[in-house]
Amino acid sequence: MTVLFFNYPKCSTCVKARKWLEENKIDFTSRHIVEEKPTAEELKAFIKLSNLPLKKFFNTSGIFYRQLNLKDKIPTMTEDETINLLSSNGMLVKRPLIVCDKGILIGFKVDEWKNFFEK
Repeated sequence: MTVLFFNYPKCSTCVKARKWLEENKIDFTSRHIVEEKPTAEELKAFIKLSNLPLKKFFNTSGIFYRQLNLKDKIPTMTEDETINLLSSNGMLVKRPLIVCDKGILIGFKVDEWKNFFEK
């Protein structure tokens, strides 16, 4: 199973998630969520694979989300507009983000990760 790990190295949650992956001997490819942000096409595929609402992919506690007042703007945007906005800045994307053939993990909750990776 190929695991893609989108993360922001300065994020303490991402650091914990990386450590968990390493401790559980899960091979992964790391991708800096700001320097190599997910493209609109990738996000469309991730959303489809996850069966989660698009809003779950937003880092709602992030500075940019609040500065842009996205809580009020997103409900009036089309799906394409929302995905294009999300792909424009990696700091808008909820992290860490795991993508693999098996599915998608958003955020780091140990119990969810244990269940997902069968550890």
